Amino acid sequence: MTEALVKIDNLKVHFPIKSGLLFDRTVGYVYAVDGVSLEIRKGETYGLVGESGCGKSTLGRGLLRLVEPTSGEITFDGTDVRSLEGERMRLFRRRMQMVFQDPMSSLDPRQSVQSMLVEGLKAHGLHTDRAGVQKRLRATLDSVGLPASALNRYPHEFSGGQRQRIGIARALVLGPELIVADEPVSALDVSIQAQVINLLGDLQESLGLTYLVIAHDLAVVRHISDTIGVMYLGSLVEEADGDQLYERPLHPYTRALLSAVPIPDPRVEDRRERILLAGDLPSPADPPSGCRFRTRCPWSQPRCTDERPELRVFDDSGQRVACHFAEQIQSGELTAHEVRAELVRPDSDRAPEVGAELIVTRTDLPAP
Repeated sequence: MTEALVKIDNLKVHFPIKSGLLFDRTVGYVYAVDGVSLEIRKGETYGLVGESGCGKSTLGRGLLRLVEPTSGEITFDGTDVRSLEGERMRLFRRRMQMVFQDPMSSLDPRQSVQSMLVEGLKAHGLHTDRAGVQKRLRATLDSVGLPASALNRYPHEFSGGQRQRIGIARALVLGPELIVADEPVSALDVSIQAQVINLLGDLQESLGLTYLVIAHDLAVVRHISDTIGVMYLGSLVEEADGDQLYERPLHPYTRALLSAVPIPDPRVEDRRERILLAGDLPSPADPPSGCRFRTRCPWSQPRCTDERPELRVFDDSGQRVACHFAEQIQSGELTAHEVRAELVRPDSDRAPEVGAELIVTRTDLPAP
């Protein structure tokens, strides 16, 4: 097995909630990331998925220390990242770069492309030989499919896809080993998304890059990821290799996410039964006791209220899941609670609202 480049152990990122006009006092915390452990192997793409607000982006920023973790360990190629300070941390950042979600807001509209790319080189003391720098800039732009003439142009002169290529070039120019791509295609037209995804794959193959790709589009993640992790309310609830997660989802939340993905075959789509999970997403400032998903889970049991499940290896496949009853749910021994689920039959006139409740396929509930 390939050696792990990144190891995260019990990482927590908590943001204090302040109150008071004259003297701020902490009245609580937002538990954005609360005890996540994972590994990213060299040369692989780790896809991190989950709904908005689950802590995906905060985890990526915490890994790069763009936000300071509250506790936990981050190891990059054998180096304890959290122990680095000042100049040592600045120099270490060359090896870990980030591509942001919105290419328009992440690029300075007053800077030319050349100025943005050179800025990183200057910050790391790599702006020494002018001819060498120009050669490096042109080669970097060529690697992302942009002409050298783009160096003297400004962000507003480019399309959305081209701006994202500039963002990728800005990360690549320092020669990193790890790139955290935060929703790299969500702000782009569907026709452009495939081009950027293919570009990331080509760069990984030619440069030996390692990716942490944060996304909510399950189709995108499946296409590019070697390993997939599913987050819910600050916790990692399931992890599996590639297609395994889609072929055999173990956690109830994963099953809900996957069943919300439309099936391109209209005959299959029309026949399948769906269940809308009851309840709203809890606040990360006041998460439920025990299992974070229990307030919306159709299979929750009394144990779920009192005991928080650990992310454990399910079987010899290496798939990990944070659910007390994954085996019973998978085998069908444990059935869903009617009080927590709403069955929507194919012949119903009522359709679920877009972006409202998550959907999970079940066939063992009685007809309403």
